[in-house]
Amino acid sequence: MAVPQKWVCVFSAVIVLLLVGVMATSRSDVGISAITRNVEAERVQSSSNINDGGQWFYFPGETRSNGVTLADCDRRLEQCTVAHTALSSPSQEEADAFNEKAVAADPEEVASMVEMSIRNSTERRRLGYFSCGTGNPIDDCWRCDPNWHKNRKRLADCGIGFGRNAIGGRDGRFYVVTDSSDHDPVNPRPGTLRHAVIQDAPLWIVFKRDMVIQLKQELIMNSFKTIDGRGVNVHIANGGCITIQFVTNVIIHGLHIHDCKPTGNAMVRSSPSHYGWRTMADGDAISIFGSSHIWVDHNSLSNCADGLVDAVMGSTAITVSNNHLTHHNEVMLLGHSDSYTRDKQMQVTIAYNHFGEGLIQRMPRCRHGYFHVVNNDYTHWEMYAIGGSAEPTINSQGNRYNAPANPFAKEVTKRVDTAPGHWKNWNWRSEGDLLANGAYFTPSGAGASASYARASSLGAKSSSMVGAMTANAGVLGCRRGHQC
Repeated sequence: MAVPQKWVCVFSAVIVLLLVGVMATSRSDVGISAITRNVEAERVQSSSNINDGGQWFYFPGETRSNGVTLADCDRRLEQCTVAHTALSSPSQEEADAFNEKAVAADPEEVASMVEMSIRNSTERRRLGYFSCGTGNPIDDCWRCDPNWHKNRKRLADCGIGFGRNAIGGRDGRFYVVTDSSDHDPVNPRPGTLRHAVIQDAPLWIVFKRDMVIQLKQELIMNSFKTIDGRGVNVHIANGGCITIQFVTNVIIHGLHIHDCKPTGNAMVRSSPSHYGWRTMADGDAISIFGSSHIWVDHNSLSNCADGLVDAVMGSTAITVSNNHLTHHNEVMLLGHSDSYTRDKQMQVTIAYNHFGEGLIQRMPRCRHGYFHVVNNDYTHWEMYAIGGSAEPTINSQGNRYNAPANPFAKEVTKRVDTAPGHWKNWNWRSEGDLLANGAYFTPSGAGASASYARASSLGAKSSSMVGAMTANAGVLGCRRGHQC
């Protein structure tokens, strides 16, 4: 039966329309895929827009010449991926409330925990449990593992003292710093240290290679960040340095920080969603302001415009350990002012540091709070080692104080601008310290409580080991894949 010509025309038209639709769909799919690839490439390679929602970003996984992959990147993507976590920057009031919760109810119990850690490490060393043991409980926690570089985040479990709960970026992904520049503090380039530290997500920040970073403005940290310089040689120098303000859970490890300059009167970004005007910064190497759960470990610090480590404005739950400090006047200020009573909640552990060549005073200079100074090596000071005002508690245990030749600078301690009648009841105690070359520690206080006595039971044996425990203070000389 013959088909009417009109139906042939209709049928042909339908076929043509179907073919056109299939071709259009195919072209559309190809176009979408191309657009998607372009967007992904831009995210990785060239995007400078920091206000992209902060949902996620990633950088290529990094492999060293020895074939060791830099940390535990996502093997499925073969890239280091960072998932977004909503951690908004707190106000000062919110930070103050959080910091109050970080205060230990019994600081002497925390000091006693440090003493127990030291005893455990020294006992294991004596019994030969591991050949690399030094009696330094922080280092013995991770450095005895020849494959430490495959388990970098183990470091977050090795803290002691008041800052022991600082986890930094332990629960986040790795971020690889590939770019040493700092061209734009408001819109930092992906791959730079500034871009890493302002992100809302927890991050464990590592470095692709040796680099010198000269910051145009202070580097404002966000919460839950670790800067881990192990395995490379990283200097932050000749510009702005590190500011930890109204945040929590920050670890700074393995950096050379020196020749820091005053910066400010400029716009600086502090998170993906916020930037603001910053007044002049003092030029501290590390400034801790209204923050808690902070750990500063194994850094080499020197020659800055103001302090090397300053903690003020209600900061607490801090450990400063294993650092090498040199060539500086006012080394460490802990406490904002005599009138700022919120610093009564400040609790700081100063442990296993080497206070070395060219230092003058403030190692530390304390106000109001509780300060546990344990197993440090004081080889140089020109005026005094430990100073204070506004009734701080100083618990000095097992340190080695080597006085200078100057006969008028033998005293370890200095009560700053305070008459003896006012400081005679301040609780300053020296237990098991080694006082060399005529050094003397002037104690005060009505007497130790039972818990204080337990916390202060190190004995002279501990101070005799200070040399071994602080021998590797500062940036470690280890390279990736090697014992350090």
